[in-house]
Amino acid sequence: MKCIVLITLLFTIFTTSVFSQKLLKGKVSDAATHAPLSGATIVLSGKSATTTADGTFSIECGSPSDIEVSYVGYQTYSRAVKNCDVEMIIDLDLNSRNLNGVEISATSNVNKSILYQPASIAKLSPLELKRGSGLFMDDAINGNVPGVTMNKRTVSGGQQFNIRGYGNGARGTRGISSNFDGQGYKVYLNGIPVTDAEGITTMDDIDFGSIGNVEITKGPAGTLYGLAIAGAVNLKTIKPEKGKTSVGQDVLIGNYGLQRYTTHFQMGGDHSSLLLNYGNQKSDGYTIHNKSHKDFVNIAGDFQLNDNQQINTYFGYSNSYDERFGELTLTQYETKDYSGNPDYIKRNAHSNVITFRAGVGQTYNFSKNVANTTTIFGTGFTSNVSSAGGWTDKNTINYGLRSTFDTKFWVGTSSILSGITGVEAQRQDGQTIGYSMKQSPNDTSTVSGWDMTKPYWVINSSTSNNTTANSTYSVFTEWTLALPQDFSITAGVGLSNMKITLNDRFNTETATRPTKYSKVYSGMASPHIAINKIFGKQFSAYASYSKGYKAPVSSYFFITTPAVGSANLPVTSRVNDNLVPEIGNQFEVGTKGNSLNNKLTYQLAVFMATFSNKMTAVAVPLNSTTTMYSYVVNGGKQDHKGLEVLAKYTVYESANGFFSSIRPYANLAYSDFKYKEFTYQTVGKSKVTPSLDSAITTVFSGQRVAAVAKITANIGIDIMTKPGVYATINHLYNDGVPITSDGVNQSPSYNLLNAKLGFQKSLSKHFDMDLYVGATNITDTQYPFMIFANQLPDAYLPAPQKANYFGGVNLKYNF
Repeated sequence: MKCIVLITLLFTIFTTSVFSQKLLKGKVSDAATHAPLSGATIVLSGKSATTTADGTFSIECGSPSDIEVSYVGYQTYSRAVKNCDVEMIIDLDLNSRNLNGVEISATSNVNKSILYQPASIAKLSPLELKRGSGLFMDDAINGNVPGVTMNKRTVSGGQQFNIRGYGNGARGTRGISSNFDGQGYKVYLNGIPVTDAEGITTMDDIDFGSIGNVEITKGPAGTLYGLAIAGAVNLKTIKPEKGKTSVGQDVLIGNYGLQRYTTHFQMGGDHSSLLLNYGNQKSDGYTIHNKSHKDFVNIAGDFQLNDNQQINTYFGYSNSYDERFGELTLTQYETKDYSGNPDYIKRNAHSNVITFRAGVGQTYNFSKNVANTTTIFGTGFTSNVSSAGGWTDKNTINYGLRSTFDTKFWVGTSSILSGITGVEAQRQDGQTIGYSMKQSPNDTSTVSGWDMTKPYWVINSSTSNNTTANSTYSVFTEWTLALPQDFSITAGVGLSNMKITLNDRFNTETATRPTKYSKVYSGMASPHIAINKIFGKQFSAYASYSKGYKAPVSSYFFITTPAVGSANLPVTSRVNDNLVPEIGNQFEVGTKGNSLNNKLTYQLAVFMATFSNKMTAVAVPLNSTTTMYSYVVNGGKQDHKGLEVLAKYTVYESANGFFSSIRPYANLAYSDFKYKEFTYQTVGKSKVTPSLDSAITTVFSGQRVAAVAKITANIGIDIMTKPGVYATINHLYNDGVPITSDGVNQSPSYNLLNAKLGFQKSLSKHFDMDLYVGATNITDTQYPFMIFANQLPDAYLPAPQKANYFGGVNLKYNF
């Protein structure tokens, strides 16, 4: 018996010794170039090693554990080791500060690195998106993307992009000034158009807290995105980490009653990933009648079926409700009277948007030279909105597809011709019903005026009932010839068409007034040509020309007001046949790259853009005191000349010191945007007969474009420490802007100071924690979220008068 015990003990010691002496071998390389990385740090089960000159390593491997690979300038790699006998091949991705490691969504270049793109393209990673609370994308855009601003009407609603000054026009009917909706750019979420088939973008229903990547193409982008005269924005949800499965709970609270609760499940496998995300968000608002409540569900899955086929899926649901208190007049803003517009408040002004959005995409590699990506999508949209003008119900269904072929061929032995060719088609069927509003029957008060103790007004009679069928169709092709010495030539063209049909179900058809209107805009060709040169794989210089279009929306080209009053009034109840699409032409030169051993990353662009056939309004007077209606005409041009620069610098970086990295950053945009040959018509006192009102034409030529700052600048710093403490501080400057196109009314400049301090730590093998506090507008500066260009007496949608504080904790359990 003793012999058996002794033999067993010796065998156990022997096998344990053999197992403990197992060595895990592997190689660490650059993911983009596959060049070996010498000196990378390997950590496994408390032991460490470094890679040799050829990128190889060996490290003692015992029981199953996680391996961590880090290298200065690259993203840390972490994964579970299940078998010590299998050699590991590890590719490290460059940090986003290195432009060679930042890829874009759609390009004809075989190399998707942003350094190889002859255009001004901004990319925001989680680092930039989370410098603030991470819930409202406007702070990330305004603080990190020169030449682009993001405005909003409420706490988290009515968001709009303004790209290089496009979007601010003259006062007229709803939508002309783009003060009420987003027009001129295309927005995509996980490859699904958020912009509808009419060209209108509503983002109340987007859960910006679940976005992990933002890509903005500045300037006309019609070649690849159809009707995108100002640019295109690609949003992507958070990508689960490869090799990790986790569940988490995030909690954020702040002043003004801000609360956000996010529950998420993430799974990142070798051949698939899955994100399940639920968010509940609410706020009491910054002032009277300004509450917000939102529920979000996001489900995103990627599945690699085999070496040639990948499936991408997305489903999203949102229910968004934002109260509106109206715009402030110039006097209200100057006196800091944030009581709002009584006509908004008594009508319970709000925006309630509910959407279901889904898409399924497949990427199939037919060969190493030809691949196809096709996405089928659909969005169900319903909204009810009230304002000073009444109540509107809108229900639409958008559906369509986007399909692209990526191809590449060798030309000789040293050049590659690569291209992207495709089609995007979208249709929207919808119904919009308008109502007037009246005093509530429950309001028995005899007090004049209106206050919050009274019941809100109620829906009255219907004022309009329209059904629409809108469709857009774009085909495009773009090719890049990559020549020796990293020189490339890019050329392409997109062809877009739009058809809008409206059926008026409110007015009875007569011989002089049909109930159905239709208009087709076709043959809108958007060419793009550019050259790009890379120097030493570190920086580039490029020059490009691009063109884009914006077709009218239905509220522009249908004149549906009955012809009453003077017999000399223009004919109404017809299609505005003379209206033509706006045209944008842009020339741009720029450079971008990395220098000083990749410590400095920069982008510089100089551009000149002309927007022709800009749409404006003509006011038609009924009598000496009343404007009967307004309709749209092509009013003239806008000339935009600008310079944009962005720089990030790594002052210090260490894998072993207390400070992991110290990285200041700065950006600047200079925007010299002016009207040219631009007219606008209003109703006012006639100089000939001052006692009567008449149509007055105002010429804006030479004036600055309204609501666009000539100078915006940001400077900030990110600090990371090895123990897990991190901090960021940012200063934003926004130049004063004209509120009206005549330059008479001006909004003052302002400075904002924002900061955030946090601590992130792995509490154990399974638990991760991120604890933080932050504040925006620390100095209690008065500034607007949005300026209502040319909408006097409405002028400002104000931000909070005081500092906005927030704090939160993110907990994650890793399986």
